Amino acid sequence: MKTILRQPSAILPITMSLAALALVLGHVAMFGVTHEADEGTAAHLFQLLMAGQTPFIAFFAMTWLPRTPRPALQVLALQFGAALAAFAPVYFLKL
Repeated sequence: MKTILRQPSAILPITMSLAALALVLGHVAMFGVTHEADEGTAAHLFQLLMAGQTPFIAFFAMTWLPRTPRPALQVLALQFGAALAAFAPVYFLKL
């Protein structure tokens, strides 16, 4: 799994999810939980980071699942967990 995890298509979605999580937590730390009528820059960046990782995940799945299914599924689970971690504050804080 270590060699597959070093692939850019494996690590980039995880990094993007962690950046989105840091963006949300940083925004909440600076401005608090505010419900605005218009979405701000942080919300748009979050959406771009989360949607932008989809092609990388699809490429990773198409490339590595046929070659090494078990490690590829482990990396996909890690990517999914990172995405859930990024979405959790948005859901629970109703941002």
